[in-house]
Amino acid sequence: MLLAIEGIDGAGKGTLCRELLALAEGAGVRAAALSFPRYEQTQFADLIGRYLRGEMGTMDQVPVRYAALLYGGDRFESRDHLMALMAGYDLVILDRYVASNIAYNAAKLPSAERVELISWIEQLEYGLFDLPRPDLTLLLATSTALADRLVAEKAARSYTQAIRDLHEADRDYLTVVAAVYGELAKAGKESWFRVEPTDAAGDLRPPSDIAAMVWQHPGLSALISR
Repeated sequence: MLLAIEGIDGAGKGTLCRELLALAEGAGVRAAALSFPRYEQTQFADLIGRYLRGEMGTMDQVPVRYAALLYGGDRFESRDHLMALMAGYDLVILDRYVASNIAYNAAKLPSAERVELISWIEQLEYGLFDLPRPDLTLLLATSTALADRLVAEKAARSYTQAIRDLHEADRDYLTVVAAVYGELAKAGKESWFRVEPTDAAGDLRPPSDIAAMVWQHPGLSALISR
């Protein structure tokens, strides 16, 4: 099973990925994880780092399709590795995947221009690059305000010394990204699973509780019963 975890910066994707790996291990499910971009491992990810540091200019100075090509290229360079993981494990968990490329770049455009870009990215990654489609995409619907706070608590990243990169520094932009993610999840129907990571009071649920809820999804439960 190929499971993609999506959400804005600071949503908690990496933490959830680790929690799900632990649950899989406890259930005897062979599982592996892969995080995109693969900084310091692909040439395209090195260029992504430059983009996110602002070395290529501001977001509106970098052509949208060029930015999308960088992220897609990172996965294209990683395709053989991804396919090997899928062949060797029952569950492969991805921290960001194609939907991330779509949401972050479509959010830069007016609504009327997004459909064409979405089609272009899907053709690029699933068509030209022949990447596998995920069996399930999980959306962590973390609010922009909470995600911004969590970004500030992140450990140092290899691609930047700044607390916030080009995307993380623009909360208004991330609000639009979150909205695009919501539209993708709605359109994806059963192939997406939206998770609210906060309780009724607006407080962040313990990561283990979020993972346990995700683990109850029928697609994941089927792995345990094999």
